[in-house]
Amino acid sequence: MFAVVFLSLLLVGVITFLKPRKYLSVATALPVSSLGSDKSKIFNDNIEVLYSALGSPDELDRIIGTANLDTLYVAVTKQMDLFDHYKIKEQDDDALIKTAALLKANTKVIKSAYGELQIKVWDTDKNLAPQLANTLMENLQAMHTDLQNAGNEAALKGLMRAKQKIQAAYDTIPPSLQVGLQERLVEYEKLIAEYELIVDIKPPVLAVTEKAKPAIRPDKPKRMQIMIATAVLSFLFALLAALAAERRKNAV
Repeated sequence: MFAVVFLSLLLVGVITFLKPRKYLSVATALPVSSLGSDKSKIFNDNIEVLYSALGSPDELDRIIGTANLDTLYVAVTKQMDLFDHYKIKEQDDDALIKTAALLKANTKVIKSAYGELQIKVWDTDKNLAPQLANTLMENLQAMHTDLQNAGNEAALKGLMRAKQKIQAAYDTIPPSLQVGLQERLVEYEKLIAEYELIVDIKPPVLAVTEKAKPAIRPDKPKRMQIMIATAVLSFLFALLAALAAERRKNAV
């Protein structure tokens, strides 16, 4: 029995201690209410309902969905030039995909029990891990801010085209008919100014509450826990094997 336990501990110990130690860094953010990018809410003089600047945890679902796509990891791989770190030769045709896949494999994006978005990154370099987590958060923020802003940009372009058409018509009609068009031009100019402000502001999708920091000690592999679990399981296995052997011996 003790031989089985000893050999199991020796084998698992060698494998565990040969694995590189990885440090965990976590970047945390809260969702910002999508109402903050709604022009009708921002410029409404008769606000009937007060709403929180923070969004609901459900608003994180689409962000987490985007974080599962390769697009995010490819962008960060290029931005931080991670080929040498992951020992991938840039000359390979699929080097970018391979490197991005390694980054993705060492990353976990979750919604915490408290409704926070957390980006967890494990890396052998304790100083690089927080840089990766923060860069992933920044890129995820930028992607969704651009998507959120796309509708306002499209509306702004449409308003500017409509204004140009009205202006062209205004310049060709008699002065007696220009009053109505002048009023419409004023309305369009007001709407354009409002949309320009929204587009320039680019309301954020996430509010970062805590940036990732270097870890004090490694998170993986959990050597002590693995060794204890191995000792317990191997002892139970050896005990059951010994009891089975004793039962067969008595049966004979």
